[in-house]
Amino acid sequence: MSADALIEQTAAHVQAAMSGDGSGHDWWHIHRVWRMALRLGQHEGADLDVVQLAALLHDLGDQKFHGGDESVGPRMARDWLNRHDAPPALVEHVAEIIRDLSFKGAGVATPMRTLEGMVVQDADRLDAIGAVGIARAFAYGGHKGRLLYDPDVPPQMHASFAEYKRSSAPTINHFYEKLLLLKRLMNTAAARQVAEARHRFMETYLDQFYAEWDARDAGDVL
Repeated sequence: MSADALIEQTAAHVQAAMSGDGSGHDWWHIHRVWRMALRLGQHEGADLDVVQLAALLHDLGDQKFHGGDESVGPRMARDWLNRHDAPPALVEHVAEIIRDLSFKGAGVATPMRTLEGMVVQDADRLDAIGAVGIARAFAYGGHKGRLLYDPDVPPQMHASFAEYKRSSAPTINHFYEKLLLLKRLMNTAAARQVAEARHRFMETYLDQFYAEWDARDAGDVL
């Protein structure tokens, strides 16, 4: 099977598996990450077959939906690619990217070994910030039954992935525990440029959120 045919079949497989999800981790998240990873990969001169397959498969076995088991995602990617006789080196490269991709807490380093991994990680992190990132954060918070905000619950800078996974804090805390940290964690110069505007949008949103929370935005009219 050609690489283009494998990518096409992988996209169809992932779309069928992930359409209709309401947690912010649906097919359209995958589609956006795929498109952004392709653009970044073209800009950086990465292997676009690896980039596209890793982007498409990166959330198929997300540990958040498999009891915290981090081995599910890489295993599902290997199974799919091996079923389609993908070259072993490509299979292992994609599985490695998926294994190492996720944010694991403010105090946990998540370096990527290869350029392709850096590109896919950047694309995934860009989809977690900005206007879409805000929408996804609240979608996931609602999916998990989390509060919007509680002024009495401060953000925590998690020192381990286990601690990060156990968190059930309000969604606003997630901005400080992850989203506002991502700009400086981008691997590529192009992703850092995109992240700048999305980061500023989140800061503006939070200013407005707190103004409305405290009714300070009523000061000019009441």
